[in-house]
Amino acid sequence: MKELKRYARLYRVFVAQFFKSLLQSKTDFFIGLAGFFLTQATGIAFLYLVFQQIPTLSDWTFDQLLFIYGFAQIPRGIDHLLTDNIWLLAWRYIVNGQFDRYMLRPMNLFFQVICEKLQPDALGELLVGIILLVLSISKGIVIIDMPHILGFVISIIAGAVIYTAIKLLFASFAFWIKVSGPVLYTAYQMAEFAKYPNEIYAKPVRFIITFIIPFGFVAYLPASYFLKTTVNGVATIGMECLIAVILFVIAYGVFQWGTHSYESAGN
Repeated sequence: MKELKRYARLYRVFVAQFFKSLLQSKTDFFIGLAGFFLTQATGIAFLYLVFQQIPTLSDWTFDQLLFIYGFAQIPRGIDHLLTDNIWLLAWRYIVNGQFDRYMLRPMNLFFQVICEKLQPDALGELLVGIILLVLSISKGIVIIDMPHILGFVISIIAGAVIYTAIKLLFASFAFWIKVSGPVLYTAYQMAEFAKYPNEIYAKPVRFIITFIIPFGFVAYLPASYFLKTTVNGVATIGMECLIAVILFVIAYGVFQWGTHSYESAGN
């Protein structure tokens, strides 16, 4: 408990310092936020244009797909907001020897990586996701009761952990290959498939996003529980939580293994 309080206090200090630096460049923040809004609007516009030609997609309506799309944005936005600094681990911290400063501090290395930076641009993702969920709820297509509300909260947290675990796992390859950014980017782009029903993809794609890089468990599969009464919520969300725990343990283990292999920068 004492150690947890220490890290909570340290996190507040790091976040306070980050916001001080952020206030030095307000324009960048608003440009980044606008950029994310534009990106999300493009995706929604694409869905709308598709449904102008096709009334339903594998028995899913436009409103249902908007819910899945919005549901996918919230865990991704949380991960983006809190752990975006992992990308720098993949791209430059190892190859440039910048990871040295973490090794010299008497703190958990993973904690130092994620607390050094927040990504305010993620507020755009979160806001779009919330707006789409509210619109879906207003259409009456979502089941609302205490079990579903509790399941929603648990699923969002588990989904964010899955995003972080996948990012940490592939970023940790940089300890051996020095720059794992391209590998991480390729894997992370698979998350785009999670915004739409699995049924519309070929079997190999469904297998990859369900069992290899399980982004299917951060949006479509749990979202189905809130849209269709025939889906077993306990099994679906329970499986999502189990995958989140297992994946994070593996990712953190690889990260720890990598820190023991870290050799700093040479010449």
